[in-house]
Amino acid sequence: MSEDEKGKHFLLLIEKQNKLQWDILQKLSFLINKNWDSVDLKKELESLMDDHKKISSELNSLDSKNSLL
Repeated sequence: MSEDEKGKHFLLLIEKQNKLQWDILQKLSFLINKNWDSVDLKKELESLMDDHKKISSELNSLDSKNSLL
């Protein structure tokens, strides 16, 4: 992957990660308002957190070869 492709991929991952962070915060707010009593919201939150971890891992791997990122 060229440095240009890495840069574009990096920006796409950052955008996805940002959306996930907002989604996680929204789900947490709903759970807090429901006194943590929603199994469906807990499952959604777990899924969002797993997606966030995967993207974070991929972002970290983009820079594993000391690129400009």
